[in-house]
Amino acid sequence: MPIPMYPAHPAVVPLAAELRLPTNWLDYTILGIYFVVVLGIGFAARRSVKTTLDFFLSGRSLPAWITGLAFVSANLAATEILGMAANSAQYGAYTVHWYWIGAIPAMVFLGLVMMPFYYGSKVRSVPEFLLMRFDKGAHLLSSALFAFAAILISGVNLYALAIVVEALLGWPQWVAIVVAGFFVLAYITLGGLSSAIYNEVLQFFVILAALIPLTLLGLKKVGGWGGLTDKLTAAHGDNFVTAWGGTGIGSDNPLGANWLTIVLGLGFVLSFGYWTTNFAEVQRALSARNLSAAQRTPLIAAYPKIFIVFLVMIPGLVAAVLVPRIGTADSDLQYNDAIPYLMEQLLPNGVLGIAVTGLLAAFMAGMAANVSSFNTVFTNDIWARYVVLGREDAYYVRFGRLITAIGVVASIGTAFLASSFSNIMSYLQTLFSFFNVPMFVVFIVGMFWKRASKKSGFWGLLAGTTAAMVNYFVFYKQGVIGIPTDQGANFVSAIAGFAAGAVVMFAVSLFTAPKSAEELEGLVYGTVSPGMAEPAAEGDDAWYRRPALLGWGAIVLAAACYIPFSF
Repeated sequence: MPIPMYPAHPAVVPLAAELRLPTNWLDYTILGIYFVVVLGIGFAARRSVKTTLDFFLSGRSLPAWITGLAFVSANLAATEILGMAANSAQYGAYTVHWYWIGAIPAMVFLGLVMMPFYYGSKVRSVPEFLLMRFDKGAHLLSSALFAFAAILISGVNLYALAIVVEALLGWPQWVAIVVAGFFVLAYITLGGLSSAIYNEVLQFFVILAALIPLTLLGLKKVGGWGGLTDKLTAAHGDNFVTAWGGTGIGSDNPLGANWLTIVLGLGFVLSFGYWTTNFAEVQRALSARNLSAAQRTPLIAAYPKIFIVFLVMIPGLVAAVLVPRIGTADSDLQYNDAIPYLMEQLLPNGVLGIAVTGLLAAFMAGMAANVSSFNTVFTNDIWARYVVLGREDAYYVRFGRLITAIGVVASIGTAFLASSFSNIMSYLQTLFSFFNVPMFVVFIVGMFWKRASKKSGFWGLLAGTTAAMVNYFVFYKQGVIGIPTDQGANFVSAIAGFAAGAVVMFAVSLFTAPKSAEELEGLVYGTVSPGMAEPAAEGDDAWYRRPALLGWGAIVLAAACYIPFSF
């Protein structure tokens, strides 16, 4: 997502000591069965891995419903589950923005507009598309930036897992980090991307099995939705249960953002930057069996994404009612304790085991998404392209397994790096504004403007990354400009990175040569490549499988969901 790119999370800090769960043999049995199944899927997937295409892209053979569920599961890391519940306990219904405007439009855009170019060009990664559209400079820089970011983000997932497991089960942090890292390493090394994807599908259902009972029991505890909203309104005011209240320009609100920065900073720049260029997500769509399935991957994922917000927001709101002083100096509980607190208070043994397993599954899904995308980019886009060229396919499969192990070990190292930050969710979002947004501007300009030259990709990416970093570390951190919160600073950094990248690409293109029309076939909007013209597979032409219908249906449904929260 994959963990997710949500800037308004509070810090993930060590949870309250009194939240140690009363787990018993039944809960640990459920947890043990889950880990056995995870490794079993890895061994089963190993039989299908014969080539690099099998290892890194599942042989482009998976059906849309599998890749669609893996797509949303890769984003549904436990940092999102804990962070979004914490976000809701602190800010209320503002949380819906990170789903209905901060995810769905970009997911639909990826499916309808960008996947035909990704899949039709037969690239194996997002950076490889930049090689074809621009030149080696843009390709190598984007590959290096993505590989570096993937390891940092994977480490964040590991560290967040460790602090949760330490609080809930009593395991030392280093034990949780090593155990989770070992299992992710085992099943990705064995079965490659297929193993990661099939485990992500399993993890999706385990996560739902953990969150649904928690949400329902929480609602029952506070008197249903009506009782919940009445209590929150009485304690926090009307805006706490609305999406847009208090977001007028010039108005003060806890997010430190108004409707314009929410729409532009989150809804456009950060959202599109994450969902359309983050290879940890796009890789799932590239593994689909044909173009239609690839397009439907993010569109299918959009529908559960619309409703998952309720499963993370409602527990946070319930916690705000049950612990009125949560997150303040008057309470021992932090906002991040919302989900663990409800687990301790509401879930019986057995169901508790499922909930703990769901949290571990979510962390592992987020880590696996980043590790599997890292090994693909490092092997295909760096090692095979610039270091060891022209070797047999089996060599690169072996190297892919080796670099997976190195990536997991590096993730363990960056997990301890993340522990040095007081607010790792802000740290995570800052990474997205540095790495994803500049890549998005290069993609969007290159895809829709034929005149964008070969050299403009490299300089636009470099300028966008630099501008985002300068805005954050110089203008914001040094107090040159006044921004109320880290979240607001990330919005502004993302906008600055996007604007700088676009301006530099335009300027460089005026003085350097563009590619020929023949070289741009299938890479620029309005052109068609042979891969984009492939006939639909049997059954894919059914009306309910049409990408346009699925995409616009998701947009309309997300917009309709805003209505009850807008008044």
